[in-house]
Amino acid sequence: MKQLQALGPGLSAALLCAALSGPVHAEGRVKEALCPGLDEPARGTGPRYEAFFSPYTHHWTYSEEHKQVYALSLSRLLPEGRFCGFSLFSNSFGQPSAYAFIGKSWPGFWAAQPNVYASVSAGIIYGYVGKYKNKVPLNLGGFAPAIIPAIGYRLSPSAAVEVQLLGTAAFMLGATWRF
Repeated sequence: MKQLQALGPGLSAALLCAALSGPVHAEGRVKEALCPGLDEPARGTGPRYEAFFSPYTHHWTYSEEHKQVYALSLSRLLPEGRFCGFSLFSNSFGQPSAYAFIGKSWPGFWAAQPNVYASVSAGIIYGYVGKYKNKVPLNLGGFAPAIIPAIGYRLSPSAAVEVQLLGTAAFMLGATWRF
């Protein structure tokens, strides 16, 4: 594990993304990687990707050690509201970090507000190292599991605003763009 940590966050993020990026060949058959449906043909002519940018994170508890968090992610949209992707961000302590994830979205789940959607992603986060290694549960060498629920409002077929709940630590406000 120390070897992976020594590679640095950039290469670690690339390794996490590679794990989600496509099929794995085994015994002459193609088996899907961690992103089920990645190779399924696109249905219709709708968007295939979604970018998310967050310039603002609010921590529930103030700490002088907290830094501004910026996040940028790219997701591959899959059939039946599923998605997978990766995010690069500066964590709450200014460390470069990454998150590789799969997820599911439920558009229009609230009949009275059809533009409201909910989603959840789950994956592996990397970046809480050194004296901040205990700031995320189950952290092993900078790698830890994460589950991030979100709620959003679709402004148009391409644009939305979204709030992501970051455990008991904070919430993140951002915008998405589908293309």
